[in-house]
Amino acid sequence: MVIALSIILVITSMLMILLVLLHKGKGSGLSDLFGGGISSNYGGSSVVERNLDRITIVVGGLWFAAVIALSLWLKK
Repeated sequence: MVIALSIILVITSMLMILLVLLHKGKGSGLSDLFGGGISSNYGGSSVVERNLDRITIVVGGLWFAAVIALSLWLKK
């Protein structure tokens, strides 16, 4: 069980790094490479940015749950 939780934690950690880098910051982000900069010039956030936000929140929740589950499992 510890190995499975550790693998989930590593995978979600890498996904979180990737997703945070894809977000558009104050400057130019990696999301501009995928067309995020074009739609943001016309005002508002695009569908891609909103979906990226939702995916980041879900992966963050999975990461948090994996951290809590691993800590509780190792506490035993």
